[in-house]
Amino acid sequence: MKKIFLMGRSEAGKTSLTQALRGEELHYVKTQYTNTGEDTIDSPGEYAESKYFSLGLACFSFEADVIAVVQAADEPYNLFGPSLHTFIQRPLIGVITKTDSPYANVPMIRQWMENAGCERVFEVNNKTRDGINELLEYLKEDLPRMSFEEALYRQSIGLSEWEPLNHMIGQKKQSK
Repeated sequence: MKKIFLMGRSEAGKTSLTQALRGEELHYVKTQYTNTGEDTIDSPGEYAESKYFSLGLACFSFEADVIAVVQAADEPYNLFGPSLHTFIQRPLIGVITKTDSPYANVPMIRQWMENAGCERVFEVNNKTRDGINELLEYLKEDLPRMSFEEALYRQSIGLSEWEPLNHMIGQKKQSK
């Protein structure tokens, strides 16, 4: 199973998502420090909310297989700018929580995540567990395996290890 790193502002639902992914009963816990488990890394919201702590997000991202931007469906503002994926060397996904909120604006949150460069966006409800199985299935997918030579070649053409090789070939044909 891929190790997922959760980042987002305070109260976005990162710790509840961790509990839901593990099949645990939900209970409120204020994340005071970065908690790392076998399959998840849960970071305090303050890391995403402050430029002084945001370096911690970059450091912990190297310990994960996939990075998840977690935002509640009723978020009043966006912390993550366009092209967030350009400095993260891991697949970037989005997870929209609190989809049952009466103030939910899922299309707006989804657009923010797509602008940030999220490859996939999952809508979940930690309480009812809606969407949790879909996210778990994604996390259970095998990571790509490749030789050192293939990794060097991909690096030389600017392609990440998780992007399909034919994706880049198609782009080169179009640019000619």
